[in-house]
Amino acid sequence: MEMTLRWYGSKFDTVTLEQIRQIPGVKGVITTLYDTKPGEVWSRERIRSLKDEVAAAGLHIAGIESVNVSDAIKTGSTEREKDIDAYIETLKNLGEEDIHLVCYNFMPVFDWTRTELARKREDGSTVLAYTQEAVDAIKPEEMFSSISQDMNGTIMPGWEPERMEKVKELFALYKDIDDEKLFSNLKYFLERIMPVCDKYDINMAIHPDDPAWSVFGLPRIIINKENILRMMKMVDNVHNGVTFCSGSYGTNLKNDLPDMIRSLKGRIHFAHVRNLKFHSPTNFEEAAHLSSDGSFDMYEIMKALYDIGFTGPIRPDHGRMIWGEKAMPGYGLYDRALGAAYLNGLWEAIDKSAHAHAACFVK
Repeated sequence: MEMTLRWYGSKFDTVTLEQIRQIPGVKGVITTLYDTKPGEVWSRERIRSLKDEVAAAGLHIAGIESVNVSDAIKTGSTEREKDIDAYIETLKNLGEEDIHLVCYNFMPVFDWTRTELARKREDGSTVLAYTQEAVDAIKPEEMFSSISQDMNGTIMPGWEPERMEKVKELFALYKDIDDEKLFSNLKYFLERIMPVCDKYDINMAIHPDDPAWSVFGLPRIIINKENILRMMKMVDNVHNGVTFCSGSYGTNLKNDLPDMIRSLKGRIHFAHVRNLKFHSPTNFEEAAHLSSDGSFDMYEIMKALYDIGFTGPIRPDHGRMIWGEKAMPGYGLYDRALGAAYLNGLWEAIDKSAHAHAACFVK
């Protein structure tokens, strides 16, 4: 595997490439052209400029997160053909610039949902958090205003102010879209883009829905083992794969994370590894990556990835805000750097244990 860190670009991220380069074991970044809109073609010139900036810092681009999928594609509206053509052109340009991994999602309206961006924990750190009671007590169009004051002056993915101004319109777009229609539209999209993915060896890694259940009545389909295996079978191409996000799948405590990983051997192209602390099945908060700080066994998650021979990029996901840092919630430097070091340590221990065990059999 390759340890990486997500980076939003020098115009948008409080974390610099120079700082990322100093995290032991991190040689690559997962990045994006953050100011592009769904349906817009990424030019080779802009992709190359981004690559050059990252390379000048002694790093490389390990993958893109995200080339966003338009609402027209997700809903199957009349504009989808134009937007899919633009998406294919972007994939072609990425492939020609030697970038071969794209993380994306197929979530309606909200890319992810949290009801708090700065819940204070006992140790004084602040974290992203979710309670179903808070969702049930608020109107969708009020979600952005309820959390915007805790964004620390940043623009968070999926919660852009101009998008949030159109929440009522977006809900109207999805009023006739249920799980089956969303699956059908996803299948259509994947079948259209697979030829360019085959040509340029681009792995499409769908990100799970977060949380892994319907929010405000919106359909959610990338939520569990059954659904993700259905997706793999409906477009049975190795380039149709997943981003295994332990924090997103893990929002549903019924999901057996190590078992899910083992069931997706060969189709996990990217991994987000993070921990959650549950107070009830629908009240959780982000935790430090350390197993004992949350509810997940991070050793077993990393071991499952090791056991299936995972060689792709991993990144520590949402970190706490610690040591007085002010950054995009979940995406500061300090706690994610600690997470990268911890996950690298787990991987080294698992690898050395496996080799020691194998050596015993040789003797």
